[in-house]
Amino acid sequence: ALGNLACNDKNKVTIAEAGAIPPLVNMLTCGTAVAKENTAGALLSLAVHVKNRVTIAEAGAIPPLVNLLTSGTAIAKEKAAGALWNLAANNDKNNVTIAEAGAI
Repeated sequence: ALGNLACNDKNKVTIAEAGAIPPLVNMLTCGTAVAKENTAGALLSLAVHVKNRVTIAEAGAIPPLVNLLTSGTAIAKEKAAGALWNLAANNDKNNVTIAEAGAI
C-alpha cells in the first residue's frame, strides 16, 4: 500500500516527513521475502524525490539494498537496483556509499 501511495509526488514527501523511511529500512533486513520486495519498491518510488535520497541514505538503506542485489528474489533484485539507481542520481555522496557497499 505504501508503495502505491509513493507513486504520487506529493505523497513522496509526506511519507518521508511522517517518519516512514527508518521502518522501511528495517524491513529490508528483517522482513519476509515479499516484504523486502515491497519495501524495495516503496524506496524506489520515494527515492525519485531529491530530498528523500538523502533521508533514505542517512537511514542506512544502501547496504541492505545492495545485499538484496545478490540475496533477494528476482523481484527484490529488480526493485533494489531501481532504488539504488534513483539514490545515485545526481548525488555523489550516495554514489560513493553505493560503491563502498559493494555494488560495483
